[in-house]
Amino acid sequence: MISQPKYRIPKKGLTVWRIHAAIEAVILLVFVIVAIVLAYVFDWPKWIYLISIVVMIADLVFGIYFFPKIRWEHWRYEVREQEIEIQQGLFIVKRTLVPMVRVQHVDTSQGPILKHYHLASMSISTAATTHTIPALTEQEADQLRVHISELARVAEDDV
Repeated sequence: MISQPKYRIPKKGLTVWRIHAAIEAVILLVFVIVAIVLAYVFDWPKWIYLISIVVMIADLVFGIYFFPKIRWEHWRYEVREQEIEIQQGLFIVKRTLVPMVRVQHVDTSQGPILKHYHLASMSISTAATTHTIPALTEQEADQLRVHISELARVAEDDV
């Protein structure tokens, strides 16, 4: 059996993902209210009320509680001397290896919610794409950014 990457996202990351899901639920609520008002005004079938409410409840339960928890439980990463490994997904597990020689630059970023919880996202850029490790503690993100930059410099010198 192949071993998984060692490190997980901090537990505060789960809270941040739930807050993002709650914001999305509020936006969905606006659409549900519009659908219900239109159904009432235009005397559409009564099943539209039921479907709108069921969709809203399902989004609240799954989108805010279950999906962020499942995402948090399965999200892992590890930084090694030669590579960075990122694993995500439940049914379709995506494991990405980013060789240090391919790393071009590393960034950290914070939105208002991440900043409130003292978290930051780290982006690792290669020539082809950008890989993100979400919701690290600020200190860990800064340390990893410096560490990856040093490892990438050493790997580049070895080539």
